[in-house]
Amino acid sequence: MDPTLGPSLALFGFEVNASELLGASGRAFRVGREPGGRDAGGSLTMRNWTGNAVDGSQPTSGPAALATRRPGKPAARGRDRASAALVGASPAMCTLRREVEDLARSDVAVLITGPTGAGKENVARAIHRASGRRDAPFEAINCGAIPAHLAESELFGHEPGAFTGAVRARPGRFELAHRGILFLDEVGELSPELQVKLLRVLETGEVARLGAARATSVDVRVLAATNRDLEALVAEGRFRADLFWRLAVAWIDVPPLSLRREDLGALIAHFASAGAATIELTACGLWALEQHNWPGNVRELRNLVDRAVAFGETRLDGETVARLLHPRRRPVNAWLQGPPSAPARPLRQARSAGITCPDLPLLPAETLRPLVLKTLLAEAEAAIIQQALVASGGTVAKSARLLGLKRTTLVEKMRRMGLSKVSAESA
Repeated sequence: MDPTLGPSLALFGFEVNASELLGASGRAFRVGREPGGRDAGGSLTMRNWTGNAVDGSQPTSGPAALATRRPGKPAARGRDRASAALVGASPAMCTLRREVEDLARSDVAVLITGPTGAGKENVARAIHRASGRRDAPFEAINCGAIPAHLAESELFGHEPGAFTGAVRARPGRFELAHRGILFLDEVGELSPELQVKLLRVLETGEVARLGAARATSVDVRVLAATNRDLEALVAEGRFRADLFWRLAVAWIDVPPLSLRREDLGALIAHFASAGAATIELTACGLWALEQHNWPGNVRELRNLVDRAVAFGETRLDGETVARLLHPRRRPVNAWLQGPPSAPARPLRQARSAGITCPDLPLLPAETLRPLVLKTLLAEAEAAIIQQALVASGGTVAKSARLLGLKRTTLVEKMRRMGLSKVSAESA
């Protein structure tokens, strides 16, 4: 493999080269074997991996393993690239990517909303990188992390003697972001006094340092983000309505990870490649990840990958994923000895009932046609559900408990897959 082509994705013993990325809705792949790869048949490699180049229809085969490699590039550079990447090809991410591309062509203020850890700053950085201000500064400030007595100086700057301890002039973030973009994270945490002054700057395009006699004109595009309901805060009188409408000229809502589980494999590959690590993800491991609710969203997933790398867990099967998802602040030596001796989790309950993740068929070495990862995982999931139904005598409620699912969720999956208790009992 040519290391100059960047990070790579290895899957199931065959090679896929993405020589050119065609955007979010289409990809061009060439499938071929790479001698001397991970398995006897070679390795599967997707070259030219970037944040917005992940396809949900990646060719797959073999015992459902996914490994990522990042040859020939220093880790720090990968981290820089990861900071602004929009990874995934789920419908939600394709929509988000189009919105970013559209807004990058304009200069209006944008309000970015979404739950904590969903990647709101990544969206802001993506807008900056795609905009005409890409060569100008990107200044980010967390409004909730600034002490109240320093917030005005931090945003607008100060002159010598403006307050006790101000011995020299200091530009604020608006001046530092001149001709570029200022990203206001946690904008809902701004005090009422600071909201008034921020509104004045947005309306006039002028900023006055503390202690200064005159204001200075600035050319700054403002992007703001919050995980709070600003409209509710406006109704409660805790956020100015005029400032809200100044910030929300355009609006982007970043979806939580629970609404784009199709992107889990792509995100794990991205984080592993950014850290120059190698991670192998089995089909059972991916299935276990998909059952998690991800309250911490993409940040929680990145923490999981970092935790796996830190403890040398290069193979993520179902049991390892369960241990990584629920560390419970256990001592390191106890963590390394295995999963905690807690009440059996659904994954181990299923295993004790004889339910196993089926081996997926190997793709013959002479076959050059790609398979669809989503289809393979759906087949594996259907086989696991059938096993659970058989083990429970066709009782849907008991099967749902074995699989760690709500009964209604299992019923919907069975309906979608065309499964029934009768067909399961005869399996």
